[in-house]
Amino acid sequence: MDLKEKTELTDEELDLVVGGARRTVSNSESSFVFVYSGPGIKYEVEYLLNNGQSVYTTGRSVEIDGCCWYRLNDGNWIQGNFLKK
Repeated sequence: MDLKEKTELTDEELDLVVGGARRTVSNSESSFVFVYSGPGIKYEVEYLLNNGQSVYTTGRSVEIDGCCWYRLNDGNWIQGNFLKK
């Protein structure tokens, strides 16, 4: 049997590996979105993401002050209203 090494994963396979879903950053009021160390704006800003960038969520989310926050695969958090499928 000839086995070939698989070097690339499909988007669906990658979603399974990271345990969540791929989303696209979208902010109609700015060209970027803040990513925080925890779920809420009281946490430190860790970095910025530009509109159109892809991120992977872990499937974990919480609601803080009426806003849904999603945990990213790197452990940081982003507001759900800035993510689209």
